Amino acid sequence: MSTSTKAGPSNSDQPILEVRQICKSFPGVRVLKSVNLKIWPGEVHAFMGENGAGKSTLMKILAGAYRPDSGEILLDGKPVQLRTPHEARLAGIGIIYQELTVAPNLTVSGNVFLGSELKRFGFIKDTAQMDRKTQEVLDRLGARFKATQRAAHLAVAEQQQVEIARALFYKSRILVMDEPTAALSDRETERLFAVVRQLRAEGLAIVYISHRMAEVYELADRLSVLRDGEYVGELKRPEFSADKVIEMMVGRRLEDFYEHEKHSAGRIVLEVKNMSDGDRVKGANFQLRQGEVLGLAGLVGAGRTELARLIFGADRRKSGEVYLDGKKLQINQPKDAIRAGIGYVPEDRKLQGVFLQMSSGENITMNILGQCAAGGVLDFKKLNDRANAEVKAMRVRTASLKQRAGGLSGGNQQKLLLARWLEINPRVLILDEPTRGVDVGAKAEIYALIQQLLEKGMAVLFISSELPEIVGVCDRVLVMREGEITGEVGGETGIEITQKNIMKFATDVVRSASTNGN
Repeated sequence: MSTSTKAGPSNSDQPILEVRQICKSFPGVRVLKSVNLKIWPGEVHAFMGENGAGKSTLMKILAGAYRPDSGEILLDGKPVQLRTPHEARLAGIGIIYQELTVAPNLTVSGNVFLGSELKRFGFIKDTAQMDRKTQEVLDRLGARFKATQRAAHLAVAEQQQVEIARALFYKSRILVMDEPTAALSDRETERLFAVVRQLRAEGLAIVYISHRMAEVYELADRLSVLRDGEYVGELKRPEFSADKVIEMMVGRRLEDFYEHEKHSAGRIVLEVKNMSDGDRVKGANFQLRQGEVLGLAGLVGAGRTELARLIFGADRRKSGEVYLDGKKLQINQPKDAIRAGIGYVPEDRKLQGVFLQMSSGENITMNILGQCAAGGVLDFKKLNDRANAEVKAMRVRTASLKQRAGGLSGGNQQKLLLARWLEINPRVLILDEPTRGVDVGAKAEIYALIQQLLEKGMAVLFISSELPEIVGVCDRVLVMREGEITGEVGGETGIEITQKNIMKFATDVVRSASTNGN
């Protein structure tokens, strides 16, 4: 992402928004503990913290969706009561939630004016004037769509602009953005950044919630951190560093982040021969040994996930054989892999992994129902005991085993998935982007868990798009390009596991060098 000159915070002597000693509790859980925060006009103020730190709760208090148990909120130095979202909007606070609230069946202008439609003669909607006023705001944002378009036909990034347009139309002076790039491509993210810089230059105060360090470095003038519901501290732009931020968020230094001891490889556990689907994976061969983390790296579209799904039986293969402990397996569908002792945490946990409408406990025990039944009758006490043990061991933050999985943070949902597989104690565990969309605290816990798995003799196939993660976690790395395994680093190759060496195999650098005789 390109860097640009920062507008910097305003020279105003007074913050536009201040929260003092804000506390908030839910039944059995204290979420915010005497939090203080100051936001200045004309700045981007990043707000960071691991999942469950209290960021979203504080933002919902500012949005009028929650009321604090104690503490006060000041706007322009004066105490205010934000008892409803409507009062927050009138006070000049606009919120862009991670889960967008655009009504797909309405036009863009219909969304912007939703609940405040302009009328003629007191009862007829003045759609023409609504379209015109909305278009003025869209032009200000540089939007590439019209006010008359139906929202259902817009891309996610464009729907996000509709939400921003709504906030600007109501003359918001403070704009809170909660993980705004979570569903955006790199190009869409750049467009969003351009809008954020423009709004900052116009004097808006922007609270930017994100767990992506690169975005914070790109945009923020100031950064505040919450940990376990408490305000840890603030950094100004010249003070930003990954080491400082991570230590503030999780209480540990950057060099201690990847908990990984290099293990001497044991005997071969998994062997894959000539695996192919005839299209995205072409003749893959590799071995995975007991007690090692074997990384699978490559650029987007290289075929990593497709190879994992072929091994697990989730997709039909054209050719290929899978051996576990030297025995050839007949894997035609995922249940065959599970019975053999292979587990798989998929790339998209919400669509392919977690049962969002089911409880936390049900998600954990999904694979062991047969083990906890007698005469066809489930032993719910046994199921609950095993689920409770996993919740404690994995440090899953859930109110109870009955809490719906969809209500948990991304990191805690991922822990549910891992707990489910640990219950069947697989010989091989395939982890596909296991830390995607989780904060650094949850990442550290997942890395520590992988170490525990290795100590039990398990073998792990680890897929990740984050090269620092691959380098920090893996004993050996296979690199894919265009469906083929093009190289290996680490292990007995004598090639050091570095981002540079991985990228040589992930691109055509190696092939070009050999073609040119270098």
